[in-house]
Amino acid sequence: MILYFTGTGNSRACAKWLSSALDDSCTDTFSFIRNGIAGEFTSQTPWVFVAPTYSWRLPRVFAEFLRASRLSGARDAYFVMTCGADIGAAARYNHALSAWLGLRCRGTLPVVMPENYIAMFSAPEREEALPILAAARPTLERAAACIRAGADFPEGRVSLLDRLKSGIVNDLFYRFQVKAGPFAVSNACISCGKCERDCPLGNIRLEQGRPVWGGRCTHCMACICGCPTSAIEYGKISRDKPRYQCPEDPFRD
Repeated sequence: MILYFTGTGNSRACAKWLSSALDDSCTDTFSFIRNGIAGEFTSQTPWVFVAPTYSWRLPRVFAEFLRASRLSGARDAYFVMTCGADIGAAARYNHALSAWLGLRCRGTLPVVMPENYIAMFSAPEREEALPILAAARPTLERAAACIRAGADFPEGRVSLLDRLKSGIVNDLFYRFQVKAGPFAVSNACISCGKCERDCPLGNIRLEQGRPVWGGRCTHCMACICGCPTSAIEYGKISRDKPRYQCPEDPFRD
């Protein structure tokens, strides 16, 4: 069984491709996380967890969901993490999470996808994103081959810098960077409510037709990148930056 979490669609696209390649079921954890519901899942095939990389680790909301859920049946677990560049020492933490869940971790595979974290970086235009998506498919094919064969994902070398990024930098990221305060909306807002519906933590509500952010943001970028009129900004950092959402079926033959 494949369980995935996504903000702007990269991990959803990878999860659905793997689901098709492996002929396995695929479940979006959005409604569980948004509603604070622990999952109860049973699988006879290996667990495949697909998620983005937040500061060189699994998103905390996804890891917390897995810890709260009951996973029965298969005991092997694979992690597929989409990222803009690298995943640091995330594999080390995924091994620990697997042990906590009573699973045997078979490895973590990074899949480089178009950047979406415009609260800090720049996202590509569509024309720039397409070759990045095309280059990701061979990585997914290698992932599927390993899972079919019951083989471990290959392990990359982990440097001291990687351990620092996934350790202290991750802690600092959540403490100082992951805040909803800088989000603001312009007069381009059409009061469609898409940002409210797309927030995986239910952290956005409409007041007089305009979004207001609460204090439970996870910086998934679903609201700002999914706004149909680009009415949402993250302070001055996001101004004039492209908004990225993964196209439907980007790995189609």
